[in-house]
Amino acid sequence: MEKKFSEDIVAETKADFLKRQEERRPLELNWRLNMNFLLGNQYAEITGTGDIEDSGKQYFWQQREVFNHIAPMIETRLAKLSRVRAGVTVRPATNDEADIRAAKLSTAILDSIKAENRLDELMLEANMWSEATGTAFYKVVWDIKKGVKAADDGKGGLYLGDVSITVCPPFEIFPECLSVQAVSGQNSIIHAKAYTASEVKKLWGKEVKGGAVNVFSLDNTVALGGFGYNATTPKISGEMRENCVVVIEKYELPSAEYPDGRLIIVAGEELLYYGALPFINGADGVRGYPFVKQTAVETIGAFFGTSIIERTIPVQRSYNIVKNRKHEFLNRVSMGVLAVEDGSVDTDNLEEEGLSPGKVLIYRQGSTPPALLNPGSVPSDFTYEESRLLQEFVLISGVSEIMKSSEIPANISSGRAIALLIEQDDSKIALTAASIRNAIREVCWQVLRLYKQFSGVRRLKRISGENGGIELAAFTGSDLSMDDLVFDSENELAETSSARKNMVIELLQMGLLSDEEGKLSPRAKNKVMEILGFGNWESARDIDEIHINKALRENRAMLTGDAVPLSIDDHNLHIAEHIRFALSEENDGKPEIRRRVAEHIKKHRELGSVPDNLFKAMNS
Repeated sequence: MEKKFSEDIVAETKADFLKRQEERRPLELNWRLNMNFLLGNQYAEITGTGDIEDSGKQYFWQQREVFNHIAPMIETRLAKLSRVRAGVTVRPATNDEADIRAAKLSTAILDSIKAENRLDELMLEANMWSEATGTAFYKVVWDIKKGVKAADDGKGGLYLGDVSITVCPPFEIFPECLSVQAVSGQNSIIHAKAYTASEVKKLWGKEVKGGAVNVFSLDNTVALGGFGYNATTPKISGEMRENCVVVIEKYELPSAEYPDGRLIIVAGEELLYYGALPFINGADGVRGYPFVKQTAVETIGAFFGTSIIERTIPVQRSYNIVKNRKHEFLNRVSMGVLAVEDGSVDTDNLEEEGLSPGKVLIYRQGSTPPALLNPGSVPSDFTYEESRLLQEFVLISGVSEIMKSSEIPANISSGRAIALLIEQDDSKIALTAASIRNAIREVCWQVLRLYKQFSGVRRLKRISGENGGIELAAFTGSDLSMDDLVFDSENELAETSSARKNMVIELLQMGLLSDEEGKLSPRAKNKVMEILGFGNWESARDIDEIHINKALRENRAMLTGDAVPLSIDDHNLHIAEHIRFALSEENDGKPEIRRRVAEHIKKHRELGSVPDNLFKAMNS
């Protein structure tokens, strides 16, 4: 019965995958066409047989070059979007000391995970996929092969596990319904990817029979060139990889029949896994998908987004046609077209050598000598159409000449006008930037939820301290907070490095960063020097910050025992932090902890000169 159940599940899952694959085939053809145009294979077209083919030259003299404006357009957009950073901060739920401490720890954990998984590089990869195809996906899972090695079982070791973040191209994602826009709105999602048989054995521990699997690869096509020469360009084509198998992961959301959802993993004819959804990564502690969607342009009523390339393909085709016809006309003007009377000259020699300088042309006596036909001049319509198509590129793509060439139009000299033009350029890709920011925030939420789920026992994590140093943090999942996630910067597109420097200088001149005496604090000086590009001067260890961190460590120590102050402590800073800790909500109803804090403050008073009003406030 178990074997029959496995066979039925495998057959059902594979049939569902093939059905979704067929429904999504038109979208895949559009994605492949977009990628071909991006690479420069711009004479590719979708045929009636459901494939992408290149049409060759119709005549040997035909000018068939590509003048690729799509590639620099996408490169410019990627350069702009690369300024969108993954700086996310956890905002505390209340002003209570415990919530603030949990928010700071959660933020430090997020920063550590982003660094370990190289999230900046993953963002660039996701941006490239979304710009080329319209959509990209992040996959956030708990990898039991990562983290600190806990024990040696003789089979590679047992690890505590850690979060793993990867980027999935849209070719690997198969939703249940193509017209449902949100990931959470899908009842099920299939993630299909080609693995070698050895990789399946290593990851899932089961032997599967490999075979030939069709994958996409780069190839060269000789379809370009002009009169007397050929040119090649890369293209996206199919390739058969041997000893491979398609691994199908089918995720189903919780339902009345399956309260914890289902995850089915199939490779070939083998059932690799069958069970509940493994990750509690949804809101309100429910199990959900490990996928986060990012789009270039969101499409209403469609799961997959739209790429800007789709809109510019007709313009790019027209531009190539105009340029090539113009060059063919120039070829006729430069090389000429001969009119020759039949039998008057050796036409074979004339075709082979042409009218080279100094050539002695022998023609039959009494016949009409060969003559060049009047080719006329290149019509002005070519130049007008070429200019108009370039303007259409700007209109459709949203990438202006300011963005592409970083040049201000010659007829604009007003600084305000220039600022407005730059702001308009930024607004044209604001929707794409917003999609990136939303995706990163969802990724960070899933990271924290996975840590909540899998950090039941205390674990150590190397994090960045508040004063720039590296620290080891001991925590459990209950110590983390995820009430709200906010970005460190509201709009990186508008905040260039020079703009930030100018803003800091203006704030300094206005005196908004100075204290009541008109002076800058040491910490403010460090921040100003860092923003102005003189490095992270916080490595010099702001002394006030060091004292505050020591006071926070003493607070944690007094949860279970006494802490001894030092004579070199800054007692004013320590007293303020200890009073904040003692009066926090988490210590309500804990007289023993408050007694320890009071005794500790008394020792500070004995070691240094502390204002009496602070101590009286504590005793009261």
